[in-house]
Amino acid sequence: MGNENHDFLPEMSGQDGPQPGPSWDNPRWRQESSGAGDDWTQGLDPTQMRLAVAQAAKQAGKPADPKAIERAADDSIRAMLLIRLYRVRGHLAADLDPLGLSHREEPEDLSLEWHEFAGQEDREVYVGGVFGFEWVTVGKLYDTLRATYCGKVGLEYMHISDTEERRFLQDHFETPEETIQFTEEGKRAILAAVIRGEQYEQFLGKKYVGTKRFGLDGGESMIPALEAVIKYGGQLGVREIIYGMAHRGRLNVLANVMAKPYKVIFHEFQGGSSNPDDVGGSGDVKYHLGTSTDREFDGITVHMSLVPNPSHLEAVNPVVLGKARAQQANRDDLTKHEQVLPVLIHGDAAFAGQGIVWECFGLSGIRGYDTGGCIHFVINNQIGFTTSPKFARSSPYPSDVAKGVQAPILHVNGDDPEAVTFACKLAVEYRHTFGRDIVIDMWCYRRFGHNEGDEPSFTQPLMYDSIRAHPKVSVIYGDRLEREGVIAAGDRDGLCDEFNDRLEAEFAAAKDYTPDEADWFGGRWAGLNKPADPETARRNVETAVSDKLFASLGRTLTTVPEDVTIHKTLGRVLKAKRDMFDKGEGFDWATAEALAFGSLVTEGFGVRLSGQDSGRGTFSQRHAIWVDQNDESKYIPLSTLPHGKFEVYDSILSEYGVLGFEYGFALADPKTLVMWEAQFGDFANGAQIIIDQFIASGEAKWLRANGLVMLLPHGYEGQGPEHSSARLERFLQLCANDNIQVCNITSPANYFHVLRRQMLRSFRKPLVIMTPKSLLRHPMAKSAMGDFTGKSHFRRILSDPLEIADDKVRRVVLCSGKVAYDLIEKRDEEGLDDVSIIRIEQIYPFPGDPLAARLSRMSNLESVVWCQEEPQNNGSWFFVQNRIEDALTQAGHEGMRPSYAGREVAASPATGYARRHEEQQRALVSMALGLNDGGAALRQSNSQSGANSQSDTNSKTNKG
Repeated sequence: MGNENHDFLPEMSGQDGPQPGPSWDNPRWRQESSGAGDDWTQGLDPTQMRLAVAQAAKQAGKPADPKAIERAADDSIRAMLLIRLYRVRGHLAADLDPLGLSHREEPEDLSLEWHEFAGQEDREVYVGGVFGFEWVTVGKLYDTLRATYCGKVGLEYMHISDTEERRFLQDHFETPEETIQFTEEGKRAILAAVIRGEQYEQFLGKKYVGTKRFGLDGGESMIPALEAVIKYGGQLGVREIIYGMAHRGRLNVLANVMAKPYKVIFHEFQGGSSNPDDVGGSGDVKYHLGTSTDREFDGITVHMSLVPNPSHLEAVNPVVLGKARAQQANRDDLTKHEQVLPVLIHGDAAFAGQGIVWECFGLSGIRGYDTGGCIHFVINNQIGFTTSPKFARSSPYPSDVAKGVQAPILHVNGDDPEAVTFACKLAVEYRHTFGRDIVIDMWCYRRFGHNEGDEPSFTQPLMYDSIRAHPKVSVIYGDRLEREGVIAAGDRDGLCDEFNDRLEAEFAAAKDYTPDEADWFGGRWAGLNKPADPETARRNVETAVSDKLFASLGRTLTTVPEDVTIHKTLGRVLKAKRDMFDKGEGFDWATAEALAFGSLVTEGFGVRLSGQDSGRGTFSQRHAIWVDQNDESKYIPLSTLPHGKFEVYDSILSEYGVLGFEYGFALADPKTLVMWEAQFGDFANGAQIIIDQFIASGEAKWLRANGLVMLLPHGYEGQGPEHSSARLERFLQLCANDNIQVCNITSPANYFHVLRRQMLRSFRKPLVIMTPKSLLRHPMAKSAMGDFTGKSHFRRILSDPLEIADDKVRRVVLCSGKVAYDLIEKRDEEGLDDVSIIRIEQIYPFPGDPLAARLSRMSNLESVVWCQEEPQNNGSWFFVQNRIEDALTQAGHEGMRPSYAGREVAASPATGYARRHEEQQRALVSMALGLNDGGAALRQSNSQSGANSQSDTNSKTNKG
């Protein structure tokens, strides 16, 4: 029986709606068969060609004898092959390099000789309507092909399998009225934009000699081209453009495309802040900053934002895509993708060299991540810092990676601003029509070095000899417009002088400029703020839910629709859940999580969870998606709830790209709980750039708050080095100035409350949670109904479940995570009634005050121990030891210092041997509890680990 009533995401259709058929089938992958008239096969069947030629000859009054028809058919087949080869390979002969240094041998099969037409330029051949010709001379056809495919724009598109996409590009390239044509007014506007780009760079170079600006010098044609994206995009329904780009040309784009006031940029060059002094934050260098603005073309206003980014090339790409996806959701534009357009501006070396580029292409057509196509603009300097292209990539073009998703590529000569502008116009139309990525590869040059203080002639002397002698873009284009009669002699100089006068006025105004407000809590962020109270004094918000909502969510989570056939094991899981709700106790981690999600959705928030196996859960614990066992249709219980929206996606096998995407989504939508889940916690290190440069420091650098949640499975269960540690120590090392929150939670109810707290607070901070593995089903890791309702709330520290009188406590063991239950079990087994085990559930911001209050009541306290499973150089120890000592002092135990119980220092996060793991675990628990055998056993195990590792290596070598 079908399951059409249970869509994956009921609100959406297209790529985000139900996809019929089994899970391995994707309609986007299907390649159409080549039918009649297809551009790959048109006219190449000899029999069909003879018939077509005979009919055409008859209509044209040409000789119709069999030999003439046979010869004409043969000519026609060769002519059509010539046309096809120009469509496929014409870009290889295009005039792309402004410097003329790229010496590429023209393919032999683009010559008339190869097609046996040499010396026969006057012969008429039948081409059946190509370029508007029925019959055309060989010479005329050849000239047309050269002008079309080998001019200032080279088109790569025949790798695309979809016939309609190829025809669209072909028509826009081969139809005269669709090609590069601009009115005189349009040409003057293009020239003015180029001049603004050039003069701006010259002005900065003159006023701030030797200061790095990563200028656009040599690539100024990008300025009118990006304005064309705004103009033509607006005409097609675009109302918001989200840009991402690296350093080169960024200040120029900020000023001349994003309309950031020149005086503000000059103020920053003079050392001034981009935000008011009372806002705080570290700030960032000016060529990392972003901005947002509105621009109007032809009466249509388009909102634009340039996302701030670090020096890590291409790292901003997934952030832009995630932000675009969120804005499309906010605008109810996830089906048509018409209103929000992502534009990424790349350097050639980075586009070819950075793997994140491919990760983003991989996201481009995936449900939950599709943005309806992104326009990629490559500033092809033909050099990467000091590395020439032949040493920087293994393929002819930096854009070749885009062929992996069958994106069309427009190679264009940067000395022809009309051609570059045309390429952007075509890109906007293609993206609007097909909702797919497209690449513009603008060949240009870098007039100065990697930055203005660099000397490029050290490594590329010949290139820079040519650059120094090469005229500027405005000179080349201005001379051309003079020849065409579009402008008069001297007009170009007049435009330069006029713009320079404007810059001088802005320069003078910069001296008195002071920023009056920061822009980080406007729009969808209205009502949120920076926390007013210190991180250590912050109080919890009310996160409990009513009994009625709790029961209602229980029914949603355990009711199977009649037309859904679930897996028999899932049936047992759901029966166990029903028992939890019937008894009001025994709630496990996954159920607590689902209750948090469902309650937030019911209250009007969005919930978005993504990761490599998030639907089912890596450990078969979540089951947010129920897959019908008969037809693989999907039912998501939480998506049936009213008010908000619940989304869960199994992502591509990527950490870097997907985490960046989710960070970008959370950047744009503070009203959605956005979560990224690592398959195993240590896999997060594959996304370390996003963690370091965006999540931990983005608010301080760029005043951009973010509420992203990272769920990182963590815990030592003997699964080896790669599946034990989420590298908790690395996150703690990043903690400062109230930037992020780091938790290692042991209670399902506490997990429920921390997720709800994340959305119910009046501010947003990234939240890193060390989620468990064994605790997902641990008999002690359970919560009762009362822990979710009434006056319950998130607890930063959890007291010992064994009630010990405060004055009886001699030893306190502090810990976080799974080891707490090992400690409790061993303590109870040994009958130690004077040892209290306290769990630190939130490690940062560290709960110093409540811990001090708890310790102050222990009047006979003799020792405090910090116990962790991680090696001493990992985990929390080095972060918490001074904070625990401060809490002891505050509690009146001055002079008492915490001691350490755990594994000794180690290069690897964990042993790979089950027996050794068990020995170490028993030993560290005993050591923490003060049992005599603990410390010695742990040291012996660690010593054996080093010796055995060498022995194991030698053994393997001998066997080998």
